[in-house]
This record gives sequence, C-alpha cells and structure tokens, in this order.
Amino acid sequence: MLKMAVFNTKPYVERFFRRANERFGHELTFFEPRLSDETAEMARGADAVCIFVNDAADAPVLKRLAEGGVRLVALRCAGFNNVDIAAAERLGLSVVRVPAYSPYAVAEHTVGLILALNRRIHRAHQRVREGNFSLEGLMGFDLHGTPAGIIGTGKIGVIVAKILHGFGCELYAYDVQPNPDCVEMGVKYVSLDKMYETCYILSLHCPLVPETHHLIDAAAIDKMQDCVMLINTSRGALIDTQAVIDGLKSQRIGYLGLDVYEEEGDLFFDDLSDQIIQDDVFARLLMFPNVIVTGHQAFFTHNAVTAIAETTLDNLSVFEQGQCQNVLTCSLHHKSPDS
Repeated sequence: MLKMAVFNTKPYVERFFRRANERFGHELTFFEPRLSDETAEMARGADAVCIFVNDAADAPVLKRLAEGGVRLVALRCAGFNNVDIAAAERLGLSVVRVPAYSPYAVAEHTVGLILALNRRIHRAHQRVREGNFSLEGLMGFDLHGTPAGIIGTGKIGVIVAKILHGFGCELYAYDVQPNPDCVEMGVKYVSLDKMYETCYILSLHCPLVPETHHLIDAAAIDKMQDCVMLINTSRGALIDTQAVIDGLKSQRIGYLGLDVYEEEGDLFFDDLSDQIIQDDVFARLLMFPNVIVTGHQAFFTHNAVTAIAETTLDNLSVFEQGQCQNVLTCSLHHKSPDS
C-alpha cells in the first residue's frame, strides 16, 4: 500500500477514485487546492501525488515534493505540458500518466461542437425558450462532401476521422507520421498550408510541445478559407487566442468551438458564476454568437473517468512493485533533491 495525495479534487474525482481504490487498497488523501509552490507541502509524507491538467509541476514544485518524500507524480490525464520532465529526472521522481482513457469521449465531443456550431443549436435552443421560432440566421451546411482537416491523427484524431467519414466528409490530415487507419479510409495527408487553403473545417488533435505552441496564429489564419470552422479540444495554447479573435472579427473564422483555452488555469473546473471574469480576452470570446466554449469537459464521461481512476491506481500499484508503466520518466531509486 502506498500513500498518494490527490490534488485539485472535485467531488466526482473523489467518488470515482474511492470506488476504484476498493480493488487496489492504497491510502488516498484528497485535497481541493491545485498543486502549486504554496500547496506542495501538503503532500509531505506521501509516496506519490496525483495531479491534473492545470496543476503546476515545475522545477520548484517538484523540488518541494521530493524534499517531502514524494517519489512518483501520477498524472490523471494524457497531456503533460505542465510537468518539467527534465527536473523530475534530475530529482529522481518518476512521472506516469493515463495515455488513453477514452479517446471516444473527446472525439465525440469534438463532433458535437461541429454539429452545434453548424446548425446553430445553441442559438436555436435559446430562441425557442423565449418563444422565438424564426429560422433567420440559423442556416447550416451539409457535412456530406465538406472538406474537413484533422491536425494530429493519434488515437483521438483517427476516431474523429472515422466519425466524419461516416458523415461523408472529404477528409484531409496532417501529422508527422501518417496513421494507417486513416490512409485505409482514404484520408489525404497534406501539408498544413494545403489543409488551410482546402478545408472548411479544421480540428486540432495534437499535443502541446514547443513546436505546436500557437500553431494557429495570424499567419495560419490568413491562409485559411473565409468562414472556416475551427475546433480545439486538445490544448489551449495550440492557438493564439488574440489572433483567433481578430479572425472572428474579420469573418475569416466563421465558427469557433473550444473545449480548452490557453489561460484556462484561472477559470476552468470552478464555479465562477457569481464573480466578474477578469480575463478580458476570454470575456471577448464569449461575446461572439458563432463561438461555443465548453470548460474542458470533452473527456468527461462515466467511461473515461472510471478508466482514469483505474489506470492511475494501477500505475501506482505497478510502481509499488518496483516497476513503471505509462511512463514519462522512471527512476526507481529516489535521489536527494539536491543531487
């Protein structure tokens, strides 16, 4: 049995982790605050910490964790751009993640955003509630035959391709490594420039690494078709938000669906309904009628959260046995944090 401090805990996180832990039997302590330099001391005496996408695991935080006896950082997500992997290696901390909890959840949410934006379902819903049954401004387009581009064809991207293939879209993709399943479906791999000038729908499914930071910037938007639909359910900083706002104002971007936002750390996963949002860029986004923003919920299905809890606890059990799985870095012999 290992002790794990679970940060950034919501009621549903605790509920699913407690249920899954009945099989594993670890000692779990749940903390509502996010992991930060100020809260890292709360993990003192734990063997491991469990963190999510907006927890801070930079070098100073990791050093505090190591000084407190932590040996394992367990991410309950696939992305790891919030973790300083090099610092973890220096400190002798192992870092593991959940690489594939439910790619279907994110892919289906992606297509849900496409459908909602196209047919203005969010606007139609509000109109009908107010007794307004006018169809003016609600016209959409057939997905069948529409050129759609997928940037990143890993587990999630390929499922989006399969769903859009079912709609009859003309599919294009960009990735450093073509996916054989996509090739078999007839997806055409092209350059980003070719995709921008060809596709009416663009959906992002690539990781956030230095090479993809602000992948969608003003220069990229200038190459896109007028009234393009842009969807991002991957990582917020893949797009330059101010450039996208400029694209919305010029109508180069005709539809925008976001489940992530580059400055979401101070917003998402908390109830701020009785507060004034201080982020002027985000507030500006919400003013556009052709924008739908969801609060990083694409992963949020019963199936996915169950898989996240079970895989995280299984990662912990494997570590307890002197091994590592789903590894970003593995150090089974704990070093001094000053080494």
